[in-house]
Amino acid sequence: MFLERKMSIYKLFSILMLVFLLGDFNGSIIEAANVKSKSNPLVLVSKGKAKRILKFKKEAFQQIDQFSEELIRTARQIWEFAEIAMEEYKSSKLLAQLLKDNGFNVEFGAGGLPVAFVATYGQGRPVIGILGEFDALPGLSQKADSVTQEPITRGEPGHGCGHNLFGTASAGAAIAIKTIMQQHKLKGTIKFFGCPAEETVEGKTYMARDGVFSGLDVCLDWHPSSKNQVSLKTSNALNSFEVIFFGKTSHAAGDPWNGRSALDAVELMNHGVNCLREHVPPTVRIHYVIPEAGKAPNVVPDYAKVWYYVRGKDRQEVEEVYARVLKITEGAVLMTETSHRIHVITGVYNYLKNKVVATVLHHNLQLVGLPSFTPEEQEFARQLQRNFGKKEEGMSTVIEPFSEPKEYIGGGSTDAADVSWLVPTASFNVACWPLHTPGHSWGVVSCSGSPVGFKGMVTAAKVFSGAAIDFLLNPKLIQEAQKEFKEKTKDFVYKCAIPENQKPRIGDKR
Repeated sequence: MFLERKMSIYKLFSILMLVFLLGDFNGSIIEAANVKSKSNPLVLVSKGKAKRILKFKKEAFQQIDQFSEELIRTARQIWEFAEIAMEEYKSSKLLAQLLKDNGFNVEFGAGGLPVAFVATYGQGRPVIGILGEFDALPGLSQKADSVTQEPITRGEPGHGCGHNLFGTASAGAAIAIKTIMQQHKLKGTIKFFGCPAEETVEGKTYMARDGVFSGLDVCLDWHPSSKNQVSLKTSNALNSFEVIFFGKTSHAAGDPWNGRSALDAVELMNHGVNCLREHVPPTVRIHYVIPEAGKAPNVVPDYAKVWYYVRGKDRQEVEEVYARVLKITEGAVLMTETSHRIHVITGVYNYLKNKVVATVLHHNLQLVGLPSFTPEEQEFARQLQRNFGKKEEGMSTVIEPFSEPKEYIGGGSTDAADVSWLVPTASFNVACWPLHTPGHSWGVVSCSGSPVGFKGMVTAAKVFSGAAIDFLLNPKLIQEAQKEFKEKTKDFVYKCAIPENQKPRIGDKR
């Protein structure tokens, strides 16, 4: 106990000395000493090297500040494009051109996806990956910087998850890191992955299946949020699939006995699945919509389609429940004398968070500090909360505690999870919209095209760049991250949930 206490004091003293020497950073770097982890990037190196690392970070942060107006213009333009999954032709081209203009080699077609690309700078190890996304959501058109729901064009898409900020922050960080590498002749490789179709959980899955992420030492991820945090919680594994039923048409009143209703099959399947809910673990989530259900009440439908999500805490749980759902489907076919076809759209793993990578991100979030919001921006946030019927707390002004979840916390699903089973990966969040704002809502769209969103985006770019510099200059961090990854994935063999020969769908150009 005495030795541990002595070491903690030494860590705190070391960090205080660095702050004294380089003391013009925003944020609470001192809090980093409270995280008892040998992956603390300011502890694993000598004072001299730590000073050099912090100097490079300061230069990267200044580079991002100088470049911020260009980043804001880019994010705003992607916000205006508002292209949905697999249709991000303009958005991906814009980000790719930004990276190309700043010295990256860009290749499109990653994973067989026309709108996916990889931008690379440097050579040799370490190889650091940065994920970027840019797809919008259907039906969420909304004016920017507005506290009320005001669609620009009703029914059109909008950035209800902030991916215009996501991709732009990631690209801005990659450019800042490249500049530091070039100026100081640092060895290593930076790879920016332009990933489409996260909202349909497809893009990175095809890319992972085709080995696009092979050869990375670590991978860095982020997502806009209402909070500032590095979370160690996982996500849900998922299967997304369609069941298409085929029947026979007939007159619904004149000779219904000659018909075989595909819609009846959908309804019977859904009823069976709803009965199944009582008999699955509490970590399972099942949702469905019916995209096709017939054209007129007086015609027995010969074609109907239901789209399902089956989620669970891991791939095994998803596959077990999925197998039971397929049995229910076969029962519906027997009862209606129809036929059917299963189309697996995608499937993903749960997120495997790497503690070492997460710790490095957390320290850099503390180092960079939080976005500084004006009184007017805080009032904007409170008005938005008021209109959603939420507690009026404004924008977050704290960094959430960094700790292991005490119990399983599921939630949504992401294709970034598949990347995490291939390479040490972790993610962080920066506040880009007010606390309690509903996800995938017009409120998020409004903020993603406003100053509050752009401030969060610039902060995220700095966190990325700081973490990447740690990994570039501190090989011990790479070693520790890889060690943890190998321990967690022992005997694991990645198997993509998408069928091996299935080609990705190609989105329309608008």
